[in-house]
Amino acid sequence: MELSARGLVFDVDVTGPEDAPAVLLLHGFPQTAHSWRHVVPHLRGYRTIAPDQRGYSPGARPAEVEAYRVPELAQDALAILDALGIGKAHVVGHDWGAAVAWQLGSRHPERLRTLSIVSVPHPRAFIEALHTDDDQRRKSLYMRDFARPGYADELLADGAAGLRGLFGGLPEVDVDHVVARAQQPGALAAWLRWYAAQRLEDIADTPAVAVPTLYVWSDGDVALGRAAAEGTAAWVTGPYRFEVLEGVSHWVPEQAAGPLGRLLNEHLQDR
Repeated sequence: MELSARGLVFDVDVTGPEDAPAVLLLHGFPQTAHSWRHVVPHLRGYRTIAPDQRGYSPGARPAEVEAYRVPELAQDALAILDALGIGKAHVVGHDWGAAVAWQLGSRHPERLRTLSIVSVPHPRAFIEALHTDDDQRRKSLYMRDFARPGYADELLADGAAGLRGLFGGLPEVDVDHVVARAQQPGALAAWLRWYAAQRLEDIADTPAVAVPTLYVWSDGDVALGRAAAEGTAAWVTGPYRFEVLEGVSHWVPEQAAGPLGRLLNEHLQDR
C-alpha cells in the first residue's frame, strides 16, 4: 500500500489483523521491506508494518543530504504509525533500520511495546568501540566510501558487480531484487545519502533504553564487531536479552529468518 506521511509517500507492506498488536519492521541498506519476507510468516498473531524507508520509496526520495539525518528518519517511522492509527508498536530494526529503532526506543519510549535490534549496537557503545577497538575501526572503514559522492555509480558499474558483492554470494539473499530496485533512477544515490547525512551530534547523546529490549548479533558480521555488541548492555536499563547467532553473516533477516523469528516471538509475547 501507499501511505502519505510528512509530505512524502511511502510504500508499506502491511499484513495481519488490524486489531492485532503492531510490529514495525525497519530494513537496512541496501535492502527494502522485501528483506523481511521470511520473518513475517513467523509473526503470526501480529499486524506487521514494513515500510520502504526514506530514499527507498520512490515517493519519499528527497534530493538533499540533510533530509536523511537520523532524527528525520525516526520521525518518518513515528509518522507511519500515526497514519495507521497505531499508538504503540513492537519495533524491530536491522542495519540502518536498527539505528532508527535505537532512536525510537531511547527518545520515544512511550510509542514502543518492545524494542528488537538486529546487528547494530547502541550508538553510545558503537562510538566507544570506534575509540577503543581496532577491530571495529577496521570494520567501519567502508563507511567513508559509502558517503562519497559518485559511489552509487561505482556500485552499479559492470552489471552492479560492486553492489552484488556486498552480499558475499549468499543464496538466501534476493540480490536480483536489490539490484532491480537500486537501478531505478536516483534510487541508490538516495540510499547512500543515509551515510552522507551521518552527524555525530545526532547520536552522541542517545539515552539509555528502558523498554524491554532484544539484541541479536551474529558473529559472522563483517561490519559490526563483538566489542560494541557486548558493550550495548551498559546502555539498556530495562529488561534485556542479548543473543549471538553463530556462523551467520550480517544479513540476518534472510540468512537466519527462522532463528530470528523464534527469538522475536519469545520477546514479543505477552508484552
